[in-house]
Amino acid sequence: MNEYRFEDIIEGTNAEFQVAVSEEMLEDFQRLSGDTNPMHTDREYAREKGMDDRICYGMLTASFYSRLVGMYLPGKFCILQEISVAFHKPVYINDILKVSGKVIKKNELFKRLEIDAKIINTNGERVSKARIKVGCLE
Repeated sequence: MNEYRFEDIIEGTNAEFQVAVSEEMLEDFQRLSGDTNPMHTDREYAREKGMDDRICYGMLTASFYSRLVGMYLPGKFCILQEISVAFHKPVYINDILKVSGKVIKKNELFKRLEIDAKIINTNGERVSKARIKVGCLE
């Protein structure tokens, strides 16, 4: 876990990590969210609707943005305040996702960072993008 303090961060500071999407993640998210939509649970249904397979929950993949700011940028002293996410492509089980973010704005008065973030799939395609605002506790 990174421990960047507000004064350690400059505009352009960035971070990234990879995560492999597993069937267990989908099952855990289904239990936690209660979302049993067949796009996520029924392979045949998802294929009938034009998908390659069951698709991963968008909010599951968006949760990786929380990991980005809470563990990497800025890390320990972060408090997530606002996030706006746009989804562009489906994510499937066994996709390896690259989650990355870059500080684009630093507000000295409120000790707040604005981060542009994105998730790229196994094929190099952007599956989502986000604008994240975080406060720095130190």
